[in-house]
Amino acid sequence: MARIDYFFSLLSPFTYLAGTRLEEIAVRHGATIAYKPYDILALFDRLGTPRPADRPQGRKDYRVQELRRMAAKTGMAINLKPMFWPTNAAPASYAVIAAGKAAGGDMGALVHSLLRAAWAEEKDIAEDAVINECLKAAGFDPSLSFTGMLSGAEAYAANLEEAQARGVFGSPFYITDGDERFWGQDRLEDLDLHLSGKL
Repeated sequence: MARIDYFFSLLSPFTYLAGTRLEEIAVRHGATIAYKPYDILALFDRLGTPRPADRPQGRKDYRVQELRRMAAKTGMAINLKPMFWPTNAAPASYAVIAAGKAAGGDMGALVHSLLRAAWAEEKDIAEDAVINECLKAAGFDPSLSFTGMLSGAEAYAANLEEAQARGVFGSPFYITDGDERFWGQDRLEDLDLHLSGKL
């Protein structure tokens, strides 16, 4: 069975715009997904990559245009200047990690609901109430946001180390069994073709 290591940040609008296409691809190919949220701002600092707020104005302007176009293509609502961005993505990331260990719910729905909360619903994903609501809606025990905090924090830090070691430099980032790497939600078609043996 194929495995996809999915490195992502809940702060990334491009990850939001991936929707649940990764999960659809995984089902189509009988692949498993290892969800690995990580601290993208810390990775940027380590790699010497400017954070979004520190990038040249031309790149900032282009990013806004890209997001608007991608949202239109996918038919997804997006707030290009969300009220709670950037926020502390760690608590929600810990909950995702705890949910992955607990199983029983829908991981894709959980991740997407947190991203949608941040990028379309003007909610702060650092708040317990928002995290709990997303956990419950995806079929998980809302108490995971508390009971899984310690192990989630450890795994979140480990995911950052693994991401850097494996050449991750953005979000979303997908790595297959054979170390084929795909960066960006606009490379999901290529990931699909690769898993089909066509690329």
